[in-house]
Amino acid sequence: MRKRMGLFVSLLVLVAMILAACQPVATTPGAEVPTALPEAGEETPGAVVPPEETPAEVETPEAEVTPEETPVEGVTPEETPAETPEAEMTPEETPAETPEAEETPAETPEAGVTPEATPAEGEAVATLEPPTPEDVLAIVGDEDISGQTVSFLAQWGGSEQESFLAMVAPWEEATGATVEYEGTRDTTAVLTTRIQAGNPPDISGIPGPGQLIEFGRAGNLVDLSTFIDTDEFTQQYGESWVELGSVDGTHYGVFMKVSVKSLVWYRPDVFAERGWTMPTTWDELIALSDEIVAAGETPWCIGLESAATSGWPGTDWIEDIMLRTAAPETYDQWWMHEIPWTDESVRNAWEMFGTIAANEDYVQGGTTGELATNFGESPFPMFQDPPGCYMHRQASFITDFIQQQFPDLQAGTDYTFFVLPPVDEQFGAPILSAGDLLAMFNDTPAARSLMTWLASAEAQQIWANRGGFLAANTEVAPEVYPDPIFQEMAQLLQEAETVRFDASDLMPAAVQEAFLGGILEFVPNPDGLDSILQNIESVAEGAYQEQAAQ
Repeated sequence: MRKRMGLFVSLLVLVAMILAACQPVATTPGAEVPTALPEAGEETPGAVVPPEETPAEVETPEAEVTPEETPVEGVTPEETPAETPEAEMTPEETPAETPEAEETPAETPEAGVTPEATPAEGEAVATLEPPTPEDVLAIVGDEDISGQTVSFLAQWGGSEQESFLAMVAPWEEATGATVEYEGTRDTTAVLTTRIQAGNPPDISGIPGPGQLIEFGRAGNLVDLSTFIDTDEFTQQYGESWVELGSVDGTHYGVFMKVSVKSLVWYRPDVFAERGWTMPTTWDELIALSDEIVAAGETPWCIGLESAATSGWPGTDWIEDIMLRTAAPETYDQWWMHEIPWTDESVRNAWEMFGTIAANEDYVQGGTTGELATNFGESPFPMFQDPPGCYMHRQASFITDFIQQQFPDLQAGTDYTFFVLPPVDEQFGAPILSAGDLLAMFNDTPAARSLMTWLASAEAQQIWANRGGFLAANTEVAPEVYPDPIFQEMAQLLQEAETVRFDASDLMPAAVQEAFLGGILEFVPNPDGLDSILQNIESVAEGAYQEQAAQ
């Protein structure tokens, strides 16, 4: 039945494309770059307008949001490193299909190489028809769950919350059940409190594999293999994502939304105007930064503010640098605490991070502005006239913030990325990744149905088509992404020789908290690195000993 429905949907898309080709194509006027932006720490106006160019025909509830309501990385609790699945993902296992759409470049962009520009003006991007109730029921089954409610806790706010609700809307229409969504920036604290009170949500976002291990071993989670076919799921996601969502061989978690983190964002028009070329090595990146400073301007925008998890963008920098200055095995030894935080390989990554992040001349607003600026707002000065900065290292999800703030910008034309370049040629430019993990705490028919729907390609392509989303399910067709930027990122995940999961999300909660605090202490005071690393090491020794005793 599912295959017949997939064929039916494909035929509808083909017919729509043929009809569209027969009609006059409206051109999109050139992007107008806003000239005024909020200062560091200033609150952005509440009403966020969805980007005009993002195709989405699923009606979503209106919401007044600010960037502060948007998801952030949470704090992961303890885990046993010896039993945690290895973070490396080979190209065969990585959950992303190689784009085959006509507009997609044939080669993956390497460090310092920019993805090809947005399709020619007027060229159509695939627009999805909302799945019908019959489509949904073909996936989740026809059990009567009308009138039932699923409580759902996650970190998404703002446009991400709107996109999630757009995903569940077809399920609600088809089943007659409803989702009660609760968004919070501190998922860890809220979830832990509710579990202790005996009132966990039916389904919740989990900040990372570490917390999944804690809840799984405590008996708080529902085994997904009791209603989701493991073989079919593995075929759709790849073994690595299944392993990261499992605890001691039991499947508890679904990675629904993944991200590529090793990206440096910039404006190609400005680079062309200034005659700048893409750096292909770390030394070239520093040389370009120095050139911009010499011209009396600021090369970087960095924002570390993120409420309870402030500092996490800095942890990403260090993880990326670590992968470029040490072997992947050393990276794994680090997060598993097989080498201390005072190890030279760890220290070196911090010092290189400080070369940029602790340099008052390099960062827009200086280190004070860096600490006060919300991560979601931090790239905005790039689009001022004149630009307040010229480069911004951040994960794939930052495009959602950019498009919400500047809906007239075209991804691939007005802004694009290059991969953070290598430091040591022998280690190349590995890809750092992460993902939003879902787990089920209450085994109800409605919760089973919703979890099955959210794990499907049909559900995930709704958010993918709206933008700001990389699907973990490899059956999501590349052409549903609204721009070549996301098609390129899917290809990066597919073809990268070395991919590692975000290390901080794999560490025990206490260590991660110390890591975040260390970032906030280091940026304004890089001379204090010795004591910072020793403090994290002291916390790690106790956390991993406690973990081993469980």
